[in-house]
Amino acid sequence: MEWRLFANLAETAGTKRVAVEAEPGDTFRDAFEQLLDAHPELEDEILDEDGDIRDHIRVLRNDSNPFVVDDGYDTVLEEGDDLALFPPVSGG
Repeated sequence: MEWRLFANLAETAGTKRVAVEAEPGDTFRDAFEQLLDAHPELEDEILDEDGDIRDHIRVLRNDSNPFVVDDGYDTVLEEGDDLALFPPVSGG
């Protein structure tokens, strides 16, 4: 499975895509923890002081927020899932 990172998150990680070992049947938490294990430098940008995902970070699984439409960290991943993290973006 693979994470897509955007803007400053991609810059911090030094890549726009991060492959993780999560596979269908694993949970979103598994894939998220593997991302942070591979790139611990992202933790300060993604997680707040309580270890929760910062409110301004957009988390997507197949174009939907798993914390809104699925079971959050317990969401079971399926073949072909698209995982992405977006920081706030501004511009005109």
